Amino acid sequence: MKQRALFFICLACVFLIFSCKGKEKPSITAKLVTEGSGINDRSYNAAAWEGVLSFYGDVRGEEEGFGVCYDIVPCRETAQMVSVLKQVATDAPDLIITTGFVFQSALSFVAPIFPDQKFLNIDSTVDEASNVLSFLFAAEEGSFLVGVAAALQSIADGVANPSFGFIGGIPGDIILDFEVGYIQGIRHVLPDAPIYEYYAGDWTKPELAAAIAKEWYDEKNVYAIYSAAGATGNGTIAQAVAHRKLGKNVWAIGVDRDQFEEGSYGVGKSAVLTSMVKKVDQAVKYGLSQVQKNTFAGGTVVLGLKQGAVGYTVTNEDFNADVKKQMTGIMANIIAENIKVAGVQTDRAKVLDIVSTIKGEM
Repeated sequence: MKQRALFFICLACVFLIFSCKGKEKPSITAKLVTEGSGINDRSYNAAAWEGVLSFYGDVRGEEEGFGVCYDIVPCRETAQMVSVLKQVATDAPDLIITTGFVFQSALSFVAPIFPDQKFLNIDSTVDEASNVLSFLFAAEEGSFLVGVAAALQSIADGVANPSFGFIGGIPGDIILDFEVGYIQGIRHVLPDAPIYEYYAGDWTKPELAAAIAKEWYDEKNVYAIYSAAGATGNGTIAQAVAHRKLGKNVWAIGVDRDQFEEGSYGVGKSAVLTSMVKKVDQAVKYGLSQVQKNTFAGGTVVLGLKQGAVGYTVTNEDFNADVKKQMTGIMANIIAENIKVAGVQTDRAKVLDIVSTIKGEM
């Protein structure tokens, strides 16, 4: 019996080596732990998943290393995060990746219990644990750019007195950076433009975003809505698609990754004017490479425009060419610090003052 058990253990090891190494895949193992909206949110978690797949040389639909080299562990409820992380750490993959600031508290508790386990954390810091590598992004910089883009596009389209909207998921400092950067970008071009905000309080309720977007487009002359809300933001895009199909000149602005395809409604047409990209995939690949090279070290890394880690997309052919030219200069001025964009970490007082001037929706 013991010999049979040993045989199956050896067989499993051979299978692991063949699957992760024999096909020229990295030999390390990883588990991606996502919050409620999961890798099908077409936004934040999807970007992290793309980073994992890219590192292992796989693509969606052909995940050869899935379940052997890498895996996904969804965490549906915040209350389950500690127990889920403990279980995953007990399995001892080479790297555990968590997505979002919602994991900060659970990681702060679990990481010290498993000091030999390496964690990669996106969008919050866990300073008390030396085995956690955290990535923060200057989301306010990328959001400033899409705010400028929306405002300049409205001028190019000849829209009279346009309004703008922001839809957030669960309130927090990270999402506040998205919002305040967007507001500053709009006001850089249109200082007096009305701006509305709404927080769904959830990452998985696209119907809430869709209802608000419909009201804003129909009743408040809102030209563009930027959502930083996980899968909830898909409702904004869906509503923009519905309106553009009716010939109405309104836009959604994507987040975290290029969401042009999510807004498609005809050949070469999309309701997503541009997307604020935050290269979560590159952060994930970097962390995995550090583990592979045995150079992993805990700490916090902040990434912004200077590092090419945030930006905006120009996929949509309806994105005005003259606006694109102006955007290039504005981006250069932010990098050169000729334009200063306030964020929560750099100037919280100014951020709160800016947000207090916009119109909230319950």
